[in-house]
Amino acid sequence: MSIYRTAVNHPVTTGLVFIAFMIFGIYSLTKLSIAQFPEFDSNTIMVMSSYPGANAADIETNLTKVLENSLNGVENLKELTSRSRENISLLTLTFEYGTDIEEATNNVRDKLDMVNSALPDGASVPVIFKFSADDMPIMLLTATAQESIQGLDKILDDRLATPLARVPGVGTVSVSGAPTREIQVYCDPTRLQAYGLTISSIAAVISAENKNLPSGNIDIGSETYTLRVQKEFSDPSELLDIVVGSAAGRTIYLRDVATVRDGSEEREQESYTDGERSARIVIQKQSGANTVNVIRGVKKQLEKIRPNLPADVDVTVLVDGSTEIINTIKTLRDTIIITFIVVMLVVFLFLGNFRSTLIIVLSIPIALLASLVYLAMTGNTLNIISMSALAIAIGMVVDDAIVVLENVSTHLARGERPREAAVHGTSEVGISVIASTLTMLCVFLPLTMIKGMSGMMFRQLGWIVSIIMVVSTTAALTLVPMLCSQLLKPREKHNRLYNAVFGPVNRFINWISRGYGHVIHWATGHRLIVILGAAAIFAAVVALLAPGVKTEFFPHSDSDRISANIELPMGTAQDVTREFAFRLYDDVKAEVPEAKRINFTFG
Repeated sequence: MSIYRTAVNHPVTTGLVFIAFMIFGIYSLTKLSIAQFPEFDSNTIMVMSSYPGANAADIETNLTKVLENSLNGVENLKELTSRSRENISLLTLTFEYGTDIEEATNNVRDKLDMVNSALPDGASVPVIFKFSADDMPIMLLTATAQESIQGLDKILDDRLATPLARVPGVGTVSVSGAPTREIQVYCDPTRLQAYGLTISSIAAVISAENKNLPSGNIDIGSETYTLRVQKEFSDPSELLDIVVGSAAGRTIYLRDVATVRDGSEEREQESYTDGERSARIVIQKQSGANTVNVIRGVKKQLEKIRPNLPADVDVTVLVDGSTEIINTIKTLRDTIIITFIVVMLVVFLFLGNFRSTLIIVLSIPIALLASLVYLAMTGNTLNIISMSALAIAIGMVVDDAIVVLENVSTHLARGERPREAAVHGTSEVGISVIASTLTMLCVFLPLTMIKGMSGMMFRQLGWIVSIIMVVSTTAALTLVPMLCSQLLKPREKHNRLYNAVFGPVNRFINWISRGYGHVIHWATGHRLIVILGAAAIFAAVVALLAPGVKTEFFPHSDSDRISANIELPMGTAQDVTREFAFRLYDDVKAEVPEAKRINFTFG
């Protein structure tokens, strides 16, 4: 018994099977994460080793070359680059796409273990760094302060970073560029020498005095209390009263040989927002976490945190990684909805029957939802590639259903009963429908076999379109004939409204059919002219237009932010770098008045 006859004879079973498909698809949709691009493993590993005190030439000769010679033999290695700087050697290993990065890391570690003994004394053990999309920050905050600027680092660590790290899906929250409060002791060398003191002895005294010490227990009645001596300083001025030594029977206090200032630690890296000293808070997500949901959680937590911060501390969002994702997904979602509506209207106008249109419309979501089951089962995400695949396929899923429906309608017009018309009409075009689907699969399935970066990005598109085509063909051969047997009527009388609306449409279709018939009749009588003409058009397109078509991996996109990295000569002083950064900031502010916020970091 044929599959379409079985479907027509068992309408309840057929309906339940496809309803189950839809339920699984809707459930899968609720579980899918949203991302901008498909997830893929990086093909890059970095190896870093330090050699304190060595210049770039020594690093290159004694460290970098040794590591390069060892790592050149790693399997599947595509490219090895190195960079030698003062104190540091950095090697970047690029592997062929598709290489198991975990296995590659183990191979690199084994190679490094073999040459550890050959490294110069004083060189550190090489450290391996792996990269993945999850290492990229999903959100960047900036914080500025006035009176609280010296303690901003501790404030952000205690009151901002710690609560944000508890948000579900957040991996790490790191604070950088913030001024750190530092109590600075400036000693007078002349006085130190006069009293026979040294910097190290004063540092040891301060360290010993600035401690809270446990002092045992004391029993009072039935209770035991723990005692401790609180010696940590609460105010910088208290340091001046520390006894740092004695001379000629006289006690020497710190104020006799030094001054104390409450200042900020001199940082190698500083951040500024709109010209004001600030801190950067970088947020990364956990592996596999939904970027959009994580950022929503961070924003909610941020609103709860703000009232607990000092009044002069202002925390703003500098980069929101979910904005571009949401905008892209919304655009593709709207495209799919508009396409669905247009397809439905076109089908309704050309078929001229609401029941027939309903049959076609029901077959569309079934095929699309089936692809969502695939995404959920394989751990993929809803992204620009998967959504584009849905938009591409939505116009193709109705082709097979329309072919079957049109042939069933022809049998109904001949006077056959709906059930017989559904079986006979489907059997006549079943092979043609399957053949057309196989043709489409020959186009899209090869996308699933592409190697390299292109394959990692577009493999998803090939699978989704292929699955949708297979499911839509299955629906066309089972669900559509079953619905035709249940919903279509042998003959329907049309009223005046129908004739007024669809009369012009039918006349237009008949006019096109007659014109197409004349063209086909002429083409079959002039085969050589048709073949030569088609070949000439093809050759002209290839020769004239193809050379001017540029290629790129992804089209250029317009973003609402611009970033730049500027590297100054090695050894440039911090003050010079700061002056250059502010000069550049002033230029950008003057030339780009549209900029809402300008943030820069140097060091």
